Amino acid sequence: MKTTKTGAENIHWNLNDLFPSEDALHQALLETQQNSIAFSEHYRGRIADLTAAELANMMQAWGSLLDTAGKAYTYAYLHWVTATNEAARGALLQKMKEAYTAINQQFIFVETEWAALSDEKAQRMLDDPSILPYRHFLEVRHLQKRYLLSEPEEKILAEKSITGRGAWDRYFDEVLGAAEFVFRGETVTEQEVLTYLSHPDRTIRKDAAASLTEGLKKHSHTLTFIFNTILADKASTDRLRGYPSWISSRNMSNEIEDETVQTLIDAVTNRYPLVERFYKLKARLLGLERLMDYDRYAPIGEAERIYSWQEAKGIVLKAYTNFHPEMGDIARKFFEERWIDAPVVAGKRGGAFSHGAVPSAHPYIMMNFTGRVRDVQTLAHELGHGVHQYLSRKQGIFHADTPLTTAETASVFGEMLTFQYLMQLEQDPKSQLKMLVSKIDDTFATVFRQITMNRFEDQIHTLRRTKGELSTEEYSNVWMTTQKAMFGESVALGEHYSIWWSYIPHFLHSPGYVYAYAFGELLVLALYAEYLKNPHNFADRYLNLLSAGGSDWPNVLLQKMNINLQDPDFWKQGLDAIEAWIEQAEALAA
Repeated sequence: MKTTKTGAENIHWNLNDLFPSEDALHQALLETQQNSIAFSEHYRGRIADLTAAELANMMQAWGSLLDTAGKAYTYAYLHWVTATNEAARGALLQKMKEAYTAINQQFIFVETEWAALSDEKAQRMLDDPSILPYRHFLEVRHLQKRYLLSEPEEKILAEKSITGRGAWDRYFDEVLGAAEFVFRGETVTEQEVLTYLSHPDRTIRKDAAASLTEGLKKHSHTLTFIFNTILADKASTDRLRGYPSWISSRNMSNEIEDETVQTLIDAVTNRYPLVERFYKLKARLLGLERLMDYDRYAPIGEAERIYSWQEAKGIVLKAYTNFHPEMGDIARKFFEERWIDAPVVAGKRGGAFSHGAVPSAHPYIMMNFTGRVRDVQTLAHELGHGVHQYLSRKQGIFHADTPLTTAETASVFGEMLTFQYLMQLEQDPKSQLKMLVSKIDDTFATVFRQITMNRFEDQIHTLRRTKGELSTEEYSNVWMTTQKAMFGESVALGEHYSIWWSYIPHFLHSPGYVYAYAFGELLVLALYAEYLKNPHNFADRYLNLLSAGGSDWPNVLLQKMNINLQDPDFWKQGLDAIEAWIEQAEALAA
């Protein structure tokens, strides 16, 4: 069964904006290696004696070196990610990883010496106006000093990460990139078989579920070993640094308190009955007594429409431009200047992402576009990231990126704008119901499913640390238990579903990441409610928020949007908005 042509087949990104050739890449990397050694020789052992102005000059020089090194790494990674099965690209990526690590080892002394300053002296430096472009970065690093090791120890950890966790991360991507899934007699990619799970024909969805399961089972021994290895690696690193729990390092990098994350988790798990309520409604709409796991993303009504690449582009650009012309102009650059790679091809990594690259360059978006309405929403999602990353570049290398908790704000807001635009185009209640059900599907995947995955992570990390190496069956048992807690009696999970934990990359690439999706979705629902309530100057203030990047604490930046992350009712507002959608769907269905 072949994937329908959409016009995305020839949409490839142009990496020449990073480097015009591999020779230029290697030359820039060589110069950066030499300059990083000179930087280290000049500043090592001197940070305690620098004036604030001298520290600012050092930070500027450091940032320039990080930018060039980051650009080289970005090129190698993006070059590889679209063809993970090509040995030459993998070799280039590995070479860049090793060089990147060597360069960053020259800078480890900066953080260790900065951390060694007394709180009083560090605060005096932070209060100096010349430090403003670097203030928040330095402030966060000083607060994290208790988890920092000595410079020699940090160097050893960095050096060993190349052949340790980093190598296993890459191997995971290559295993799934090369994996073959047999669907109705034809060999398809992981991304293609996942797409069939949202097909209107139930027999196709059922066969796709079986195909995905059988393909994953072929690699279950390898994938289980990778999980065990990476979880053990994280456990040892956390122990060496003294983190109190498996999630602590993630929460610190997200600039959020452990208690706030637990409040989010409790708020979502307490509303699991919404999941059961919605899926029982969806079962009635599909004419089924009870949903199977492979029915969750089934479209309602007639066969799902296939959008061409040009149609998807037009819809998202219109939605963005209607909100703010500058937002539309920035999004248009991604298409016109070839910053997107869109086709589904063998060897390409599954899923989608927007890579922020470095401030001196621009973001790049990777997709696997098949023309489903979900792909239109994914395009809107990644362009939200892209616009955010483009605007925040002016903050420089140290403040361009945001914590993961707020990194999903622009992406989910972009989805919301696109969804509302599509709803305005539709006047037929049946079409509106179909779109609303699809939106709730996606919202559940972003809020409730991500929290169940957080619960899965919590258990497997805890078990790995207390019990030791886990079997495939033990991972599968935890997966089924945490998933069933969300679905209740509304969705039957087949035995085949038990292995589906093994293809999710976030568990390995970014342990603890997944709750940020729920955070971002509920935050956006609150932001959108504020937009509807007080639209005056909202779009301008919103773009200012994106432009601020990670230059201050998330709660400080969001206060300017009338959002209080410390309000106990904050999460309830977003969950109430989801319940309102379910009520709207029930009314349309009636």
